[in-house]
Amino acid sequence: MKLPVALLETLHTTFGPNACSTADAERLAYAYDNSRRNALPDAVVFARTHEQIEKLMQACREHHVPVIARGRGTNTTGATVPVDGGVVVSFERMNRILRIDPDNRFAIVEPGVLNGDLQRALAPHGFFWPPDPTSSPWCSIGGNLACNSAGPRTVKYGSPRENTLGFRAVAGTGEGFRCGTYTSKGATGYDFTRLLIGSEGTLALITEATLKLTPKPSGLRTLRAMYRDVSSAAHAVARIMAQPVTPCALEFIDDVALKLARDHGGDSVPLGGAMLMIEVDGEPETLPSAVEAVSRAARGDGLEALHVAQTAEETQALWSARKALSPAQRTISPNKINEDVVVPVSHLPELVNGIRQLSQKHDVLIVTFGHAGNGNLHVNLLPRDDAERERAHACLTEVFALVISLQGTLSGEHGIGLVKREFMPLALPPSTLGLMRSVKAAFDPDGILNPGKLLP
Repeated sequence: MKLPVALLETLHTTFGPNACSTADAERLAYAYDNSRRNALPDAVVFARTHEQIEKLMQACREHHVPVIARGRGTNTTGATVPVDGGVVVSFERMNRILRIDPDNRFAIVEPGVLNGDLQRALAPHGFFWPPDPTSSPWCSIGGNLACNSAGPRTVKYGSPRENTLGFRAVAGTGEGFRCGTYTSKGATGYDFTRLLIGSEGTLALITEATLKLTPKPSGLRTLRAMYRDVSSAAHAVARIMAQPVTPCALEFIDDVALKLARDHGGDSVPLGGAMLMIEVDGEPETLPSAVEAVSRAARGDGLEALHVAQTAEETQALWSARKALSPAQRTISPNKINEDVVVPVSHLPELVNGIRQLSQKHDVLIVTFGHAGNGNLHVNLLPRDDAERERAHACLTEVFALVISLQGTLSGEHGIGLVKREFMPLALPPSTLGLMRSVKAAFDPDGILNPGKLLP
């Protein structure tokens, strides 16, 4: 697509010469994300104000040109790949923390603020924002909101949907609006805030977010439980989540993942049938009883070892296996297929056993780990050649079918984007998808916001 001259002039006037580019180098840099899919945009602009976004949307709507919002490109689903060309708007320069209000327990931020930077700014006030993706040092709040990206702490504190109060945003019509509240309670009209979270930039562009803050517990204890096999560990997860003490992290790592992590990370990573990493937080006087309650639930058939870290150094050592996993997988398969399915926790044993059977059926290496306390597992298919890639895609279809049969869904935190949209009819009936399309049309009547994503 060649952009109209009038649109290019508007972009240059609105954003200035240092924040608007049609150069090949810039277009290439913003053509792809962590999904390794790519498509060239026709222009890249770098926003700094809400008013610029309004003018951008109005101009692109007039010329029927797609607009794709981008944070830091860490998503794995192709959600920021400009498949139809158009204008990529990067929010990386819109990165101010506008207000931290401990009295009312909220912070107001621009979408380009990095998750890790926000956590550091909140720490002196004794608060944190619970969503904590693995990519938190370099992923943006806007991206977290667009994909409802969470992380280990979700099991206790919830996802961005449970930790966001309101937005300032711009719809596909070019009209700016506000939604939500500055209060923890509100019953005034439709909840657009929760609707926009997870919509992957297909309904509106968020320019300001009011985030709900949580007091940071002063104590944390980490446990590592080793099990005979994946089924024993999965049953232990169900037991842990069925008792009153909610852990702030409950991570599952299967035997294949442990071996990969040990090969990459060294002897500090234990070998076994499966491992659970468990963390509990709270005030120091409550931690011993919390640790005992979780330990009691973790014990059962198949438990081989249970260790509680006593120091920060021990805690870091216990997490070594989890941290070594991503780089270890890349050494096996640069073309890994990384999915993040989710099922009710009580169905986790069936999911884990079913994935093991599908791995054997299709002769594809599958590494399974993730946020077991939510039933949210990262299922990583690791094809090493063209034949295995073909088998892996056939296997993936059956993985999704298994998940749906267990009352689960396609994604817990990565989102749908480009790579999973063809599977949406598995998860949702035609009537629901039809209503979603109607909502899309209300916010974006010309279909210019992130086309080709989310909805099939």
